[in-house]
Amino acid sequence: MRLFLDCEFTQLNQNTKLISLALVSETGDEFYVELTDTYQVADCSDFVIQNVLPQLNLSLYGMSLVEAQAALRVFLGCIEGQLEVCSDAPDWDWDFFCQLAYVDHKWPSHVANRPTNLIHLFRHFEADDIGNITLPELPHHALLDARLLAELYQHLTAASKQDRD
Repeated sequence: MRLFLDCEFTQLNQNTKLISLALVSETGDEFYVELTDTYQVADCSDFVIQNVLPQLNLSLYGMSLVEAQAALRVFLGCIEGQLEVCSDAPDWDWDFFCQLAYVDHKWPSHVANRPTNLIHLFRHFEADDIGNITLPELPHHALLDARLLAELYQHLTAASKQDRD
């Protein structure tokens, strides 16, 4: 089972901090959290302040880091089989996923311990495989972006399967 990961964070630098994280499974199960105690607005770039923060709904999705870790463990525990986490930006997103998934020196045993880079997977497809899909600009919202990644992957693999049949 693949889980499509996306994160929003404060800046594109080594001191970046997690703002929100989303996972969307191949079957449509979703996990989404907005962190309330991992960053301050002063940590954010102007881009993040203008494009990411206004989309947050902390009253609905806000959790502390500890609460988010527990919620992720429950979410992952409800999905059977081996889990493969896929990201279009694993150099950024994977470390944030690990902050939530690796708790008390324990890794979820059914989750692969390295990400799958979607860019490498997508390279195997031809431009024609995209067909009539209009690729929207990413909305810079972790859940919406993860949904887009899942949809694109499903469309491309379905098109590839049809070509083989």
